[in-house]
Amino acid sequence: MRIRRRAKEEADLDITSFMNLMIILVPVLLMSMVFSHITVLDLKLPDLAPNSTNENPEPNDALEVVIYTDKLVINYPAGVTVKSINNIDSSHDFKMLSTYLQEIKRRLALKGKEKRDIFILSQADTDYQTIVTTMDTVRSYDAVVAASVVEAELFPEISLGDAPALGAENPNTELAPEVTQ
Repeated sequence: MRIRRRAKEEADLDITSFMNLMIILVPVLLMSMVFSHITVLDLKLPDLAPNSTNENPEPNDALEVVIYTDKLVINYPAGVTVKSINNIDSSHDFKMLSTYLQEIKRRLALKGKEKRDIFILSQADTDYQTIVTTMDTVRSYDAVVAASVVEAELFPEISLGDAPALGAENPNTELAPEVTQ
């Protein structure tokens, strides 16, 4: 007897269930993905040479935040200490720094001065995260306006420099006369 084999037909590939899975999975993964946001800060470097074309130089009206390992010092005008903020639990008190800078900004606005620039002076061994956190603190603060939180501007024009020696600042801890008047 002869055995006759039937020709087998190839089965169709059914991908319907796989397509249904992809239709659901792709939007869920896209919605849960964290998108990275890169912020660019424009910095100004101080001039290397003094401006010789200016015959009447302006009085030093610079606002400075000096970063030391054990404290933050606010100087206004440059070199005159307005406030020295000691560390809390071995870390800088950026909340207090923001509070004092808001007060300085308010007092300058009452005098009719619109100040947007600030110098951040740091020591050579200051870590990167401390400098970035200081820059974020002096640039803006969270304010409540009409029952919503918005970022209010403090001093967005930031310049970087080297900190003076630790004993070089003026020990005046009151607000400078130019700020209080």
